[in-house]
This record gives sequence, C-alpha cells and structure tokens, in this order.
Amino acid sequence: MYEHRSKPLLSQRAFFGRLAIHGALAFSLIFSSLLVGMAGYHSFADLNWVDSFLNASMILGGMGPVNPLSTNAAKVFAGLYALYSGLVLIAAIGILAAPIAHRILHRFHLEDASANRK
Repeated sequence: MYEHRSKPLLSQRAFFGRLAIHGALAFSLIFSSLLVGMAGYHSFADLNWVDSFLNASMILGGMGPVNPLSTNAAKVFAGLYALYSGLVLIAAIGILAAPIAHRILHRFHLEDASANRK
C-alpha cells in the first residue's frame, strides 16, 4: 500500500487520496462501532433507539453513559463496550496517522539518502 523507501515521494494529490482512503476506513470503523453500541444498548438496556444512540456515542467519544443501567447484562455490555471504544479510538488515530507518519519518515529517508550521495 505504501511506496518502498527506494521509490520517490508520492505526489501531493496521490497523498491526499491515500489520506482520504484512510479517513474513510477510520470513519467506517467508528460508524460500525456506533451501530454495535446502539444495538447493544437497545437489546440489553431496553433503551429506545435515540437513547441508545446517545449512550453509544457518548461512550465512544469518551464521555460516559447518560442513562442509568438497571440490569446486570446492560452493565456488563456497557463495561465491555467502553473498553472496546477505547481501543477503537486508538485504532482510528493510528489509521489516520499512518500515512502522515509514513510520508514524514519517507521524506527524511530521501533527504538522508541524497546527503549521503554528496
């Protein structure tokens, strides 16, 4: 997916295309995680879809739940979903940062290789 260190630096247009693909991947990960959270809150906590959306998005965003949970199943789901949401945040940041970090490191490698040739 990424160019080898011996290849030239990707054009700016191609880089932004790569960044858009990574953004779409991160968005789809977050969106699918939100749907899983909504389904879990709807089924385990017997919340309506709007409240399920609110609780899932708040936990996914790191804020915490809004509605009190009364059943043990709902509490276990909320705890597991909160742990999962923390990992999703780290994964989404990694997906978005990967092309930027690669471009920076590739540029440094190209500058280092040109300095060694002189």
